[in-house]
Amino acid sequence: MNGFNDEIRLFIRVLEFMGTFAGAISGVRLSSAKRFDWFGASVVGLITAVGGGTLRDTLIDAPVFWMEDPFYIITSLLAVVAVAVFGRRFISGQVTWFVFDTVSISLFMVIGLQKSLFYGQSWWCAIILGVITAVAGGILRDVCINEVPLIFRKELYALACAAGGFLYFALPFVGLENLYARNVLSVLVIFVIRALAIKYHLGVPVLDGRGAPFRHRR
Repeated sequence: MNGFNDEIRLFIRVLEFMGTFAGAISGVRLSSAKRFDWFGASVVGLITAVGGGTLRDTLIDAPVFWMEDPFYIITSLLAVVAVAVFGRRFISGQVTWFVFDTVSISLFMVIGLQKSLFYGQSWWCAIILGVITAVAGGILRDVCINEVPLIFRKELYALACAAGGFLYFALPFVGLENLYARNVLSVLVIFVIRALAIKYHLGVPVLDGRGAPFRHRR
């Protein structure tokens, strides 16, 4: 990302490592709950952390990020160690999993959006690629642990990411053009939407006609 100044590149890099660790934790945590061994949990954690970014980089014809810097792999492996050391704090409790999963998709959304813009994509394409970055790893994770992907069965997920993306591009129209503030606000909006969706059971109506409007199937 040589087109960004050093300060912005450092900011995005920090977000990448935070998102990678949080994403890997969510994958390893679910693997541990399914009684996977260390190797299996490591694979699922890595797929969760880098799957979306790999697909994004392939689509925009960019070098795949984790192939240029092994620290992303190391960060994913540290998630396995963290779960092994702290055990129950990561494996038990939906709140812990929600926090790591939501932090990861929020960060991956803005990272995917920023990188897509750098590679010359339009605003609407950047939002789509941001959503892909955010949710594709989770889809692969759920397939690996033999679950219906969360994006297809639960509360607002991809739509929350898209809302954060639209907010990013809407903020300059109300006078807020600072890159850092726009990224932070987008992350916060995604987090809040997901939290409200879980608390109030908000979701997209199911296609069979039996689901209550704006409520997900439990």
